[in-house]
Amino acid sequence: MKLEKLLSVLPLYYSDDKLPEIDIEKIEQDSREVTPGTFFVCIDGEVIDGHEFAKAAEEKGASVILSEREVPVSIPVIRVQDTKRALALLADHFYGSPSQKMRMIGVTGTNGKTTVTHLIDQILRAQGEKTGLIGTMYMRIAERTIETKNTTPGSLTLQQVFSDMKKAGVTNVTMEVSSHALVQGRVHGTDYDVAVFTNLSQDHLDYHKTMEAYAHAKSLLFAQLGNKFQKEAPKIAVLNADDPASETMREATAVPVITYGIDHDADFRAKNIEITSKGSTFDLVSKTGTQKVHIQMIGKFSIYNVLAALATSFALQIPEKEAIQTLGEIKGVAGRFELVHAGQDFPVIVDYAHTPDGLLNVLETVDEFAEKRVFVVVGCGGDRDKGKRPKMAKIAVEYATDPIFTSDNPRTEDPRTIISDMEKGVEGKDYVVRVNRREAIQYAIEQAEARDVILIAGKGHEDYQIIGTEKIDFDDRVEARLAIEKKLEL
Repeated sequence: MKLEKLLSVLPLYYSDDKLPEIDIEKIEQDSREVTPGTFFVCIDGEVIDGHEFAKAAEEKGASVILSEREVPVSIPVIRVQDTKRALALLADHFYGSPSQKMRMIGVTGTNGKTTVTHLIDQILRAQGEKTGLIGTMYMRIAERTIETKNTTPGSLTLQQVFSDMKKAGVTNVTMEVSSHALVQGRVHGTDYDVAVFTNLSQDHLDYHKTMEAYAHAKSLLFAQLGNKFQKEAPKIAVLNADDPASETMREATAVPVITYGIDHDADFRAKNIEITSKGSTFDLVSKTGTQKVHIQMIGKFSIYNVLAALATSFALQIPEKEAIQTLGEIKGVAGRFELVHAGQDFPVIVDYAHTPDGLLNVLETVDEFAEKRVFVVVGCGGDRDKGKRPKMAKIAVEYATDPIFTSDNPRTEDPRTIISDMEKGVEGKDYVVRVNRREAIQYAIEQAEARDVILIAGKGHEDYQIIGTEKIDFDDRVEARLAIEKKLEL
C-alpha cells in the first residue's frame, strides 16, 4: 500500500520531512520483525517503550517511523498524539477492514468467556460455517491452531489474524475480549456484531483498582457496538439478567438487548434445573415456548454458559432446536470442570477457577453431588490482585472438607508469601499447606478414598507453571493422572 494511502485514515499527523512516495510492505511495532519497506510504529507500553527501538528499526530497513515524540533516526518520522490509537486505524485500513467482512462475536466477563466462546463456535460449526476462534487457550483459523500469549491480542496482531481468517474463508469469528484489551484499545477497529456479557466478580483489581472501573472496562465492548441501527445486519448485546453489572453494560450500549438468566425474568431462562455428576437438565423458557435441555456439562455455572450461547445463537438467527441439539453433544471444554479418570474410585476434577466467584461456583457444583470428603487444591497467582487471595482461601475452607493451599503461577513473588496472604482469610481454620504444586496434588490423591471428590483449581488447561520469569512444563491433568496411577500400583 502506498504511504499516502495508508496515512489517509489519520485525521491529524505531523512530519518535518517530505514524505516519500513509497510502498509500505508491512506494519510492525516489534523492531525484531522489521524488514525493508516496514512502517514502524513506536508504542510506549507497560514494560517496553518502542521509541527506544526506532534506530534499530531504521537499521533493519524500516522506511518510515510513527512516533509520539522525536526519535534519533534519519528516515522520515510521522508524529501523532497517540500511536496506539493511530496503529488501530492504520492496521484496520492496511488489512482491508477484515472484521467488517465477517460476523464478529465478542465475549467479555470475569468467568465463562472461554467456555461460552467454544460453545458458540461449536454451534456455528454444526451449522456448516467456517469459523475463527480467539481466546485464552489458543487462536484457531478454520482448522489451523496457533498459540496465544494474551487472551486478546493487540490491534495490529488482531487485524493480521482477521485478514488471515478472511483469506481462509472464515465467515464467523468468536473471541474472548479481556478488560485489559478494552482499556488499552487492543480491539479498536474490530467491528463486532454481537457482544456477550457473562458476569462480573473480583479479578484484576491490581490493574483496575475498583470494581466500578472494572465494570466500566467491560462496558466498553458494548459501547463499541456503535450508535447505528442496521436492519439487514443488526448489532445485538447479550446480557446476563442475574448479574447486577449487566445494567452498566445496558447503559453503555444503544443496540437491542437480549437477556438470559435463571433467577430473574429473561428472554432465555432456565427453570426446573437438575444437576448430577453426569450432566445437567433444565427447561428452557424462551419466545418459542418451553423445551427440555440436556447437557453433559455439570453445574449452575455451566447452565449460564449454555444460556449465553443459546441467546447468542438466536441473535445469529440459528434455529433454537438445532443449537440445543449441538449443545447436548458437547462434553465440555479443556480445563473447565474436566474429569481426570485413570481407574480410581473417586472423581478428580481440574478447573480453571482462579477468582473467588469462579472457585465458589465450582465448589458449589461439587457439593451438589459429593458423597463424602471434598478436597480442593488451590493457590493464587503472583504479581496479580492480592485482594482476592484471602477470599479464595475462605471459600476453599468453607466449601471443602480438606483444603490444600499451594503454589499457582507465582511469577516473581515468593509462593510462601502468596500463601501467607491466603491464610489471612482463614485464621483458626483447618487446612494443609503444600507449597510445591506437584506435591499438593499427590497429597490429595494419596489421602482420597472411594466416593471422595478432588478439585484441582486455578490452572485448568494450562500446561505450564510460571516461576520467576520462566515457564516450566506443568499440567494439572498430567500430574493428577500420574499420581493416580502411582496410587493404584501400591
